[in-house]
Amino acid sequence: MLTPSTKGPVAPTDKEGYLLDLADWSPEVAERIAQREGIALTDEHWRIIRLLRDFYAAHDLSPTMRPLVRRVYTELGPEAGTSLHLLKLFPGNPAKIAAKIAGLPRPTNCL
Repeated sequence: MLTPSTKGPVAPTDKEGYLLDLADWSPEVAERIAQREGIALTDEHWRIIRLLRDFYAAHDLSPTMRPLVRRVYTELGPEAGTSLHLLKLFPGNPAKIAAKIAGLPRPTNCL
């Protein structure tokens, strides 16, 4: 399915909004996906997005919430590495929403 857009790039997604082809990701596509999720990306969001993309490159998987919190804590410090902080940035299910914006597959075992 093609993602409808009046602004920004259009990339094919599945029914949940995850990119079908990870190579279609770009910062502009991330902005558009975030916009659809009701999120205005800040530098703090981009820190998490870069961390997620690096994690995926190293492990070939999108982390679920617990490994995401642990990785953010390790890489960005205790203030950023909490569930509450990630919920503020990516409301609902931070692991799923952040992975979607980062152009990564849906984390396995995420409801």
